[in-house]
Amino acid sequence: MSTSSNAPSDRFETRAIHAGQEPDPNNGAIMTPVYFTSTYKQDAPAQPRQGYEYSRTSNPTRTALQDNLASLEGGAWGLCFSSGLAATNALLDRLVPGDHVVAGHDLYGGTYRIFKRVFERYGIRFTFVDTTQLAAVEAAIEPSTRYVYLETPSNPLLRVSDISAVARVAHAKGKLLVVDNTFATPFLQRPLELGADLVLHSLTKYLGGHSDVVGGALIGNDPKLQGELAFFQNAVGGTPGPMDAFLVLRGTKTLHLRMERHCENALALAQWLAKRPEVSNVIYPGLSSHPQHAIAARQMRAFGGMLSFELAAGLEAANTFASSTRLFTLAESLGGVESLIEIPASMTHASIPAESRRAQGLADGLVRLSVGVEHVDDLRDDLLQAFAKAHARSARAVR
Repeated sequence: MSTSSNAPSDRFETRAIHAGQEPDPNNGAIMTPVYFTSTYKQDAPAQPRQGYEYSRTSNPTRTALQDNLASLEGGAWGLCFSSGLAATNALLDRLVPGDHVVAGHDLYGGTYRIFKRVFERYGIRFTFVDTTQLAAVEAAIEPSTRYVYLETPSNPLLRVSDISAVARVAHAKGKLLVVDNTFATPFLQRPLELGADLVLHSLTKYLGGHSDVVGGALIGNDPKLQGELAFFQNAVGGTPGPMDAFLVLRGTKTLHLRMERHCENALALAQWLAKRPEVSNVIYPGLSSHPQHAIAARQMRAFGGMLSFELAAGLEAANTFASSTRLFTLAESLGGVESLIEIPASMTHASIPAESRRAQGLADGLVRLSVGVEHVDDLRDDLLQAFAKAHARSARAVR
């Protein structure tokens, strides 16, 4: 099991580059070695060197990443997995039939799917509520509730929950608060410092940052939780390979630099989109019009690189628009240096029944942008030409 190493500084930028990563004592190599090995020589039966015996259980490259992530989130330990959903799976593996989870009703579609279509079959119950409403969270908690689970900002409607307030509600009833911090990253928001018990990440997104690796992580402070989750990490086997861990370590080194540009570009585009006649609604926590703008300003360093909006002309216009961009690539996922565009209802959130999506405010024609680090003027020009194409197609349809 890994624990966070002594970081050389309290400053995030320095820890991102150095925490968990010492030069190799054998040869001075600056970069963490990629340990391509499945097993390790033992000095005697059941006496592994430095605790390493089999790479599903532990691997030095993965240890470096786990220590790095723990430092960035302000946690005592981190555990890494082969995907964000593998991390979610380990979280749910702690539960037994009859247990209950209160979850946000605006969630990544894969999270909803593993809740409803995998673990619900085993007698675990889920109640979905608006986690921006404390009374709704409190009312949904039952004696059998084990977790209150939320995303903030949420995917794709970018709702912002007050982590400290939800933590107080959950802890008053003896429940654990789990926060998916994928959209914000530890550079913008650190839920453990705000009272959360566990933080979950899809490392595939901003922490990896280059759209070339899939991974997940859980980070916390409680050593008992660490032991329980590490058991499932090993027993179920959803662990990342050493090259995956290396690639995420490469990504965390530049996280602060990338997030500053992501946030700068997203805010500029959100302000511009809010003035466009083609757009009926822009959703971005950095806008004063966002219903939880004040909460976001209080608990986040900046407002992130994700934004969503609806076109006034509806679904067909949104589909045409999303298929007409040049720099914004039509693709699922988010958080890479390149800009992406998608229609959640037919892509990332298609696993959520249409009636449930619409009930929680996810319109069929909602467009989600993962704003990259390109020059903002080029991104604006790309959206402008896509608007023109969507308008032209709508005009032809009317004729």
